[in-house]
Amino acid sequence: MSIFVDYTKCTTCGICGRVCPFGAVAKREDGRPVIGDTCTLCGACENACPTKAIVIDRQDAQVDLSCYRDVWVFVEQRDGEIKRVSLEMLGEGKRLADKLGQKLTAVIVGCEVSHLGPLVGQYGADTAYILQSKHLASYTTDGYSNAITGLITTRRPSVFLFGATSTGRDLAPRVATRVGTGITADCTELDVDRNGQLVQTRPAFGGNIMASILCPNTRPQIATVRPGVMKALSPDPSRACRIESWDIKIDPRMVRTKIIETVKLASAFRDLTEANTIVAGGIGVGNADNWILIERLAKALGASIGATRKVVDAGWQPHELQIGQTGKTVSPQLYVACGISGAIQHEIGIREAAKVIAINNDPNAPIFKIADLGIVGDLCEIVPALVQALEER
Repeated sequence: MSIFVDYTKCTTCGICGRVCPFGAVAKREDGRPVIGDTCTLCGACENACPTKAIVIDRQDAQVDLSCYRDVWVFVEQRDGEIKRVSLEMLGEGKRLADKLGQKLTAVIVGCEVSHLGPLVGQYGADTAYILQSKHLASYTTDGYSNAITGLITTRRPSVFLFGATSTGRDLAPRVATRVGTGITADCTELDVDRNGQLVQTRPAFGGNIMASILCPNTRPQIATVRPGVMKALSPDPSRACRIESWDIKIDPRMVRTKIIETVKLASAFRDLTEANTIVAGGIGVGNADNWILIERLAKALGASIGATRKVVDAGWQPHELQIGQTGKTVSPQLYVACGISGAIQHEIGIREAAKVIAINNDPNAPIFKIADLGIVGDLCEIVPALVQALEER
């Protein structure tokens, strides 16, 4: 790609210089803009120019893949605390980077987040890039994508991983479009082939097949991975990483979404992706009235509550509790499945559970094939007995 200024259209208004996050626009003596070598082709000036005098030529060209190195992970943080999925991504990124013989880089965007640099080093990062601005304090698509796109075009990563959270699912495709590369969403497995390409595996056709996807012609290779699928490394306090921090120039006029106020709502549901113990119910619970059995067992175990899609579709429980391919992917230490048959769509959501206990009256239910302990019988009899035993202990 290349950028040029059509001086027949330029009115020397100066907007391009004010919106450039990287200070790449200078002025000639006659006031006309000149694009310098620090331009990252992020497109901020092109979008802002009122007369369309600045044009980026995006004609397809052969990409020199050898110029792209290292595995990057977008570290999602909120109020200065790293989301668990980002720690999982760092663990997977480290494995891929070691396999490629390259480095792992954490990308942290926000305001006053420098303290997170040493922490990502403990979880495997070799380098931490910290992009800070007061206009990045709250997530916005424009603000974050402008900052990250500029960094990609200057540092050229080979692989860039995002967690498939609401933020990652919004940000990753926007970044991919701006840098002209592909993206694979909701991956359940990542690997590297003998040619050094990222093999991105995800369910397709309702989970009936697993598709392996390559991005052979463009870089970076971008993928989002659902929370709970990968495993984080154990933190090593003695491990340090190199930290590079920049104060990014963000013109607030280029951020179309304005955060007026943030209101935190109290929720009766704990985040399932963060839960260590989960008790989940399926359609085999029988009816909405019987759901109290699931709640009692969860209370006795100090667990979070989950549900299958059929339970949610029946209106027994809200979508926030849905686990599976169309819900949340979880990785608890203990998962208790009550009245759950074990369809592949649900299995995808619990594959990373350390231990699975299944209660079902059908001895041939597929859930028993993946359970560490199976109890065949009526859950209306078994669950009360379990609750009583737990309460007595």
